[in-house]
Amino acid sequence: MKVISPFGPKIAKLKFSSKLIKKINDEVDHILKKKKLVKKLDYSKKLVGQVKQEFQLPKSFVKKNLETIIFKEVKKYIFQTIRKKIKKISIKNFWVVRQFNNEYNPIHYHDGHISGVGYLKIPSFISKNPKNSKIDGTIDFINGNKMFLSDSIYNHQPKVGDVILFPHYLMHTAYPSKSSGERRSFSFNLEVDNKIANVFSR
Repeated sequence: MKVISPFGPKIAKLKFSSKLIKKINDEVDHILKKKKLVKKLDYSKKLVGQVKQEFQLPKSFVKKNLETIIFKEVKKYIFQTIRKKIKKISIKNFWVVRQFNNEYNPIHYHDGHISGVGYLKIPSFISKNPKNSKIDGTIDFINGNKMFLSDSIYNHQPKVGDVILFPHYLMHTAYPSKSSGERRSFSFNLEVDNKIANVFSR
């Protein structure tokens, strides 16, 4: 794990193994084969994404395959950032985003205390932008205003296996692109000890 501080709020960058990424993709593909299950797990009405499909991963799958590694990494992230050990942690929600050609996620923030985004599939991007923009298909994290010696935007070009942890209030956006396939990612929100997360209680 690498904890960076591009503009104040700390962001953690880490990698999930190819084995774990395959396991998540297999579960997503399994869900997609069952229309009733897709409908049951649909999460799009609670999200802002202008994308093809967003649905929750079953809690049983998350608990069995993802909870342990996420809890471990979040504890490391918080300790490296503020030198405090959390004792309570729980996942509020966990969902998958399927993004295709020209689709995007507008600027938004999450709930809970800590949020995360990870990448399961990255398509081939076909840039037709006359300025040859390098932000097509990437994600921006935004905080405050641009000032002297202080950047306000951190851009990340995702690769399969990348996972980013960040405080829930940090605004972010996923850019559209000309692409030949699916950009598949997952997101989650979790809560930790209130006494640690609530800075006003110190």
